[in-house]
Amino acid sequence: MLKGSDLLAKVKELGDVSKSELVRGCGYVSSKKDGTERLNFTAFYEALLEAKGVSLGDGGAQGRGKGGRKLSYVATVQGNGNLLVGKAYTATLDLAPGDEFEIKLGRKQIRLIPAGSSDEEE
Repeated sequence: MLKGSDLLAKVKELGDVSKSELVRGCGYVSSKKDGTERLNFTAFYEALLEAKGVSLGDGGAQGRGKGGRKLSYVATVQGNGNLLVGKAYTATLDLAPGDEFEIKLGRKQIRLIPAGSSDEEE
């Protein structure tokens, strides 16, 4: 059973094949008691997610959203020009709908400061 970068490379190499052939080609196959083949889809997809950096374990660990991914602390400007922070980050900071922030622009940086607090507080 392939894992990590080997798994990602094999998936890319196999290209547009059926899901069964993809699972089989990456080695996620076992034998049933009667000798027939069993494709281990769950193990394959878990390994694929892990290879892509998505962890499904430790669901209650701090720094993760409900989906189980680790927070990257990187935001990307969307095509419409918006900068989305995301629910996992606002939940980590215990922010609620209606909370207000001052936007401070610095040299190549944006700082969000809770309304009514001083710049020195974090």
